[in-house]
Amino acid sequence: MTERDTKQDIKQVVKDKYGKAALKVTAGESACCGSVSGREADPITSNLYSASETACLPTEATAASLGCGNPTALAELKTGETVLDLGSGGGIDVLLSARRVGATGFAYGVDMTDEMLALARTNAEKAGASNVEFVKGTIEDVPLPDGAVDVVISNCVINLSTDKPAVLGEMFRVLAPGGRIGVSDVVAEDDLSSAERAERGSYVGCIAGALSRQEYLDGLTAAGFVDAEVQFTLEAAPGMHSAIVRAVKPTAAGATS
Repeated sequence: MTERDTKQDIKQVVKDKYGKAALKVTAGESACCGSVSGREADPITSNLYSASETACLPTEATAASLGCGNPTALAELKTGETVLDLGSGGGIDVLLSARRVGATGFAYGVDMTDEMLALARTNAEKAGASNVEFVKGTIEDVPLPDGAVDVVISNCVINLSTDKPAVLGEMFRVLAPGGRIGVSDVVAEDDLSSAERAERGSYVGCIAGALSRQEYLDGLTAAGFVDAEVQFTLEAAPGMHSAIVRAVKPTAAGATS
């Protein structure tokens, strides 16, 4: 089996898993990010949003939350900004972003899973959110034009990609000069090898595919970002952490593409 075949297999497993998660929520159940060393990853998927944030959202949006942080808070969204959520799932972060940027702002969500897109669109309708749009696509090939957004967020999704340089490159491309990213993701300590990360959990369980802190910083720099930082928060598994990832796209005078 070639490396390309392996990557396609992983992508299909991820797609199937999150499609089933969406159907569970639609059927009235809750979803979960996955297992870490044989147990559910509760420490990184629970209590991420305040009651005031979720009070006005459909229960299906919160039930479908599979993240490891609250990127809408860490990105410090401002009124009138345009936001993109990579791997938007059931739509919770898009809906929260739409509220933060207000009627003069806009929030996009991109997801490759039909079931999640259907759930997200239903949740947006229930929430009465008119300044949102959910589009089908992959985070490695975002269906938006260059410089279309002010902020890119993502919640425990980049670790699932098998082509992370492409994801980071797309984040840079779709941002306007001076734009920024505010990402929650699972990140490994620098001394953990890829094999050691795989021992701690599966790819689809948000563990095996995680970058190390230095790999993340190097990847952001290679994509053209400046002021990159990776801050560990909760421990997901030994040597593996939920993390806050921030970086800025230089202004036009200093931009590289």
